[in-house]
Amino acid sequence: MNGYRCIACAETQAIDFDGFLCPSCGGNLDITYEYAAIADEVADGFDEDRTDLFRYAPLLPVKKTEPQFPLQVGGTPLYAAPRLGKLLGLRNLHLKDDTVTPSASTKDRAGAIALRRAMDIGADVVAVASTGNAGSSLACLAAAIGLRAVVFVPEDAPVAKLTQALSFGATVFAVRGSYDDAFDLCLSASDEFGWFNRSTGYNPFTREGKKTCSYEIWESLGRRAPDRIVVPTGDGNLLSGIWKGWCDLHAVGLVDRLPRIDCVQSAGSAAICNAVRRIRDSGPQKPDWSAVAVDEVRASTVADSISVNRPRDGLAAVKGVIESGGEAVTVADEEILAAVPEMASASGIFAEPAAAAPWAALRQLVREEKIAADELVVCLVSGSGLKDIAGIRKSVAAPLVIDPSVEAIRESGAFPSSG
Repeated sequence: MNGYRCIACAETQAIDFDGFLCPSCGGNLDITYEYAAIADEVADGFDEDRTDLFRYAPLLPVKKTEPQFPLQVGGTPLYAAPRLGKLLGLRNLHLKDDTVTPSASTKDRAGAIALRRAMDIGADVVAVASTGNAGSSLACLAAAIGLRAVVFVPEDAPVAKLTQALSFGATVFAVRGSYDDAFDLCLSASDEFGWFNRSTGYNPFTREGKKTCSYEIWESLGRRAPDRIVVPTGDGNLLSGIWKGWCDLHAVGLVDRLPRIDCVQSAGSAAICNAVRRIRDSGPQKPDWSAVAVDEVRASTVADSISVNRPRDGLAAVKGVIESGGEAVTVADEEILAAVPEMASASGIFAEPAAAAPWAALRQLVREEKIAADELVVCLVSGSGLKDIAGIRKSVAAPLVIDPSVEAIRESGAFPSSG
């Protein structure tokens, strides 16, 4: 790490800068690296003695990686999904399963790096605004290392995610209002009380954690890039992190081509997709990023993890889609809910609605003939279905209630070939 660069105006800050946003324009910051110096260090790959995300230390903004983080964050599996892919005629579909992280969502990647940064600067209270997953993640990881966690969520956040955060001992404020109201209150409270604010789209260290997902995909595919990665997108931080991870690998000479990064949003929360489409409709010229706006929407979707009025890392996500040549796909809530059991029954991975949205998007891309059958495709599965049982319950059939007899099974009609 050698400093910061504003994503909007490109102004740089030295490594000792102690803020979170660009002092010139208020834009989000991107952490920068001395890639030339790193290239020799990682020419043969990364630390094979570790299985967590800190094995990528040369490309992470941490002062130290010891003692080891007490929970395993990172190192999640990439599964080939031939049965699922066959439903759409896709021959090389893979699922990156981040449901198996400590708190069961990809937010743990961001949290691990942000908390390591908090430890580096001596913070003892960490705060976050969340639709649910970032809050339960922060609570989980903070409990493991003995920091106090303060979580701000909208009042209607899923009960499962609130229960997780409370079980880990966090102080949880359910704010009357939207995620954006919770975000603004977290900012004000962190300033007032001197807390370390881990919120995505504000704290640049979160992107550094999420980019490690790309490094793992690269390794799992035999040190090569897929053709495209399909990313569920709310505030934009996961997508911008995925794109940065591949740009890092390219900058240090570990890949010679970059994948397309496809943005998937609910049609009811599509601020980033809207911005991508406006840019493309305006013509082929390179955008002036300092003038690009990601307009606020009134978000309404069953996929709470990607329900955002004003994406706090929206500009970085828009850049990732445009620069990578990816698609901007919006899917209806009905398609998202239908994707959950379809994906689970054909792959064995149970995703929350937001995490199933990439599969719904692939259906649309195939229907519109925007994807070839032999493309190597990775869908990010960003959170477990156990996070939102109440929402998913609407998309699956009811259990068959029967008397306790074999005859009742025959009469149920579930196995007509059984006689």
